[in-house]
Amino acid sequence: MSDSGWQIFEIDRIREAITGGKVQYQEFLRVPALSCGVYHLPKGAKDMQTPHDEDEVYFVVDGRARIQVGEEMKEVGAGSILYVKATEEHSFFEIEEDMTLLVFFAAGRG
Repeated sequence: MSDSGWQIFEIDRIREAITGGKVQYQEFLRVPALSCGVYHLPKGAKDMQTPHDEDEVYFVVDGRARIQVGEEMKEVGAGSILYVKATEEHSFFEIEEDMTLLVFFAAGRG
């Protein structure tokens, strides 16, 4: 983090660190109350994530899929914003197009 307490991130530069046709996560910020990253899911991939200890917000930059949170399923695409409560089972499936998501994690629970 810069000395002034703020930074600017460019999604295209972060995406450059994600290469190939596999599921990848690239963290670009970690501070005591927050961590942020870019999550890439190629078309047809399997999302194997497990529940997290932190509340989580996803912003779908591009791509299209379905998400299952608990027993509920919804379609998501570019521009969708999702909130998933800590420890909630969730995963993306039926990934129809390569997906890029911004992911924001709240501070872990003490």
